[in-house]
Amino acid sequence: MEPTDDERWLVVDGRRWRRTDPAIPADELARLKSHLGRGRSGVRSASSDSALAATRHRTQLAKVGLGERGTPWWEQTDAERRERWESALVELDALDD
Repeated sequence: MEPTDDERWLVVDGRRWRRTDPAIPADELARLKSHLGRGRSGVRSASSDSALAATRHRTQLAKVGLGERGTPWWEQTDAERRERWESALVELDALDD
């Protein structure tokens, strides 16, 4: 079943934002949101250009993993969607090593 526009987009103050991929399992969704929160927090508190670049990279990876950036999740196969969030989590988790 094709998702409706209400399932694809969130409108805030007249601006349209892509919704998170609803197929992401709860555990992976929580991990991606945690990385996103740390990325957003780091953007506000970065003390150098390199720290700012690193935290923006984390934010971008998390947003792609969530399906909010990159190829729209509704244009991907189920396998492509799973690969998107799984590979994003591998890369995001490696940032903490």
